[in-house]
Amino acid sequence: MRPLQTLIFAALLPFSALAQEATSDAPAFGPLPASEVVFDDQLYVKRPVVVFADSPNDPAFIRQMELLARALPELEKRDVILVTDSDPEAKSEWRQKLRPRGFSLVIMDKDLRPVVRKPLPWDVREITNAIDKLPLRRQEVLELNPAGR
Repeated sequence: MRPLQTLIFAALLPFSALAQEATSDAPAFGPLPASEVVFDDQLYVKRPVVVFADSPNDPAFIRQMELLARALPELEKRDVILVTDSDPEAKSEWRQKLRPRGFSLVIMDKDLRPVVRKPLPWDVREITNAIDKLPLRRQEVLELNPAGR
C-alpha cells in the first residue's frame, strides 16, 4: 500500500504546483493609476476612492498612500477600488469628471456619485466609517447578515 500512496502523491504533485502558480498570478489589491481604470466600468461594481495630487512628490499624496497601504484588506472588504491620479497634465477621465484642485481625496459610492471630498489625508478608519454610512453599503451589510435587521 505504501508504494501506491507514493505513486499517487508523485502524480498529483505537479497539479498542486500549478494551483499555487494560478493563485499567485491573481492581481493583488492595491492602488491603480487613473489611466488604467475606466470611470463608467465601475458603475455598481466597485466603490471608487480616488486620490488626486499635482505631483507624486506631494507630501499629502505620499502620506495618504502610506495610510491606505496600512489597511488594504479593510478597503477590499468594502468593494473599494483605489484610483490614483498625480499627473494633471494627462487630463484623465477621473480628473475631468471630479475636477480636483491640488491634493484631494474623493470617496464615491457605487453609483459613482462623489460622497466625501477632503483636501487633507484621511486615515483608513475614517474612510471606512464614511463608507459604512452610505445607503448602498448598509443595504449590502443587511443582505450579508439578514438577522441584523
